Amino acid sequence: MMNGKPAKQLTPLKTLFFSLIAFSLPASLHAQDWVRTGTNLGVEKIRLAAANFKPGTPDVQTGALKTVFDTTLFNDLKNAGVFDMVSKSMAPPAMPGGPSEMNLGAWSAAPANAAMVAFGTLAVNSGRVNVTGYVFDTKNPQSPQILGKNYGDTANEENTRQIAHHFADEIILRLGGGVNGICETKLYFVSNRGGNKEIWGMDYDGNGQHQITHLGTISISPRVAPDNSRIAFSSLGKNGWEIRMYSLVLNRMVSFQSPGGTTLSPAWNSDGSKIAFSSSRTGDNEIYVADSNGAGANRVTAFRGPDVSPTWNPKSNAQIAWVSGRTNLPQIYIMDADGANVQRLTDGGYATSPSWGPNGQFLVFSWNRKYGPGAPGGQDIYLMDIASKRWIQLTHDAGTNDFPSWAPDGRHIVFQRADGHGTQIWSMLADGTEQQQLTHDGWNAMPNWSWK
Repeated sequence: MMNGKPAKQLTPLKTLFFSLIAFSLPASLHAQDWVRTGTNLGVEKIRLAAANFKPGTPDVQTGALKTVFDTTLFNDLKNAGVFDMVSKSMAPPAMPGGPSEMNLGAWSAAPANAAMVAFGTLAVNSGRVNVTGYVFDTKNPQSPQILGKNYGDTANEENTRQIAHHFADEIILRLGGGVNGICETKLYFVSNRGGNKEIWGMDYDGNGQHQITHLGTISISPRVAPDNSRIAFSSLGKNGWEIRMYSLVLNRMVSFQSPGGTTLSPAWNSDGSKIAFSSSRTGDNEIYVADSNGAGANRVTAFRGPDVSPTWNPKSNAQIAWVSGRTNLPQIYIMDADGANVQRLTDGGYATSPSWGPNGQFLVFSWNRKYGPGAPGGQDIYLMDIASKRWIQLTHDAGTNDFPSWAPDGRHIVFQRADGHGTQIWSMLADGTEQQQLTHDGWNAMPNWSWK
């Protein structure tokens, strides 16, 4: 195995890992080539410029919405992890609004040295914002157009931001190896900003943070369905911890047949037909698999000690990874979806919170490899290639890191970090670089990235 750099000392945890009622709520090293290749980060980056769009009308809203659009588009493309973005300070001063106004030579020459340019026009007319966007290849003057799109919606800041996200995703899909972008995806998490620990949502970049549930209790571990229609989560009610379900279509709670006992950590399979969870209905917490409404629950583990935090292999739905305490300290295991062929993946320490990558090749999880009083360990995010059990440490010397969740593009990971300033949600590329803090107010934890 490859050894990672040891992180700073972590205060020993005061409770067992499965006691979730009281859960403890950038100098990254470059990952090895096998990580970059497996997450589509190893290809040579295209040098891309995003020109400021040309205002198409003198409407009073045009200037403000154009600023929102320009900023969002540039940040989306920069965050994608597949482009070498041309700094705005290196871009030619002209704002080409259409093909006839594009001077390819000015963009391909120093200091921009752009291989591709995104540009276009934004106009507001009669309360509607209209955007026409292009991508041109500066090295192909005979046939430069790679992309041309038109968008329109009611003129406001949120709609303009969503148009920028949509255009960015079109560019990422076309130029980023055929992998869908994540600019229109959502993140779901737990926050105490409303006074209780409730389920919240936000855009992938931290914008649009809003409260979803209003149950007035403790709700944790949100997991959004593959079709983005429902969120399953654990909530503390009159019968203890149980799985509950919120409909994002109906904007209200809907029924779920929680099986009884302390029931925690729901996880959808990739077609939305099954849900796995942990329940103590027969004593120790064990992993169960049920239909998406909770019916037909079937126990798939039977080990001494708690079994929690299941996550499906989204590529096949044939395997589940989870956390087991059968050897005392929690470790990561995988098994077939019916409980057969159990394999232990981690070789010691204190390992929790697995999330299975979209391509079925990788797991990310939280691991304190040197757990124990006086040990020089820390709780960090690790990535493991399941077939070889090779791993790489993604976070280093920066607080207590936990609850990682993959983005659907396989290039990004969201996680929580607790440090001297509190507990907040962060994102990073799957090789541990480009770490960004997404939340700043209150206590925010246990993020989950939408499937699309």
